Amino acid sequence: MKPLLLIPILLLAGLGVGGGAAFGVRTLLPPATAKPPPAPAADTIFTPAGKILAPLVFADGRLSGYVVFDVQLETSAADVAFVTPRLPVLLNAINMRTFRAPMASGPDGMLPNLDVFRKVVQESSNEAFGPHIVRRAAITQAAPV
Repeated sequence: MKPLLLIPILLLAGLGVGGGAAFGVRTLLPPATAKPPPAPAADTIFTPAGKILAPLVFADGRLSGYVVFDVQLETSAADVAFVTPRLPVLLNAINMRTFRAPMASGPDGMLPNLDVFRKVVQESSNEAFGPHIVRRAAITQAAPV
């Protein structure tokens, strides 16, 4: 008889403690405010930068091979006319950085490290076009040569 009476008592005690905690939190904490809606994003367009041939270099400076990247640059719709004619300047900036960036990975060094190349493209685009023109670089294909 004792265990049968203990179950409802524990159930009522749990409901009382939980309800009291909920009431205390509700009265002591300020009400949650709604976040303002996010600002509408400007229209973005992916501008193709073409195929980029880059050397795969080990961390010690040895050449492992070459890789061809296909890159798309995310820019605002208004900046496309500014970016497109200046793509050769971007390619020059990428060429000047890739031989110093250790991108070779994998056991034979023929796998490119995409994060390193994406960082190289972003730094090069900041140099070629100015900061905040290219939002990000999307690597759509990478193939060893």
